[in-house]
Amino acid sequence: MKRYESLYYQVSHLNIMLQNELDQRLKRYDLDIKLWPVLFSLWQEEGISQTELSKLCDVANYTMTRLLDQLQVQGYITRHQESDNRRAFQIFLTDAGKALEQDLIREAEWVNQKCLARLDEQEQQTLLQLLNKINQ
Repeated sequence: MKRYESLYYQVSHLNIMLQNELDQRLKRYDLDIKLWPVLFSLWQEEGISQTELSKLCDVANYTMTRLLDQLQVQGYITRHQESDNRRAFQIFLTDAGKALEQDLIREAEWVNQKCLARLDEQEQQTLLQLLNKINQ
């Protein structure tokens, strides 16, 4: 099998490129790429538990704890203890965390467009449809 025939190689290479590009853009906001999935998930659904957030972001719960600690220190999230479980917390964005959404989404869209620029509109849609189909 050649590199260009390997799904793993192609997806891995693309992932590294996307992460590097977005990480560079996030540094302007004193953030790094590890925090992106957390913020992105919370913009879509806040008030979820740390465990649910860990699953959405595909990271271990102890890793999520560190990421949330960092976001809390930066003033972007708060944790609210669940009334029925003293060990569980719901995660909410602060106003500062919500205010980041438009700028950071714009940065991510820029990275997407840069990556997809070699494809025409139909190819872009097809690629995303196929990736969604594989990832379900």
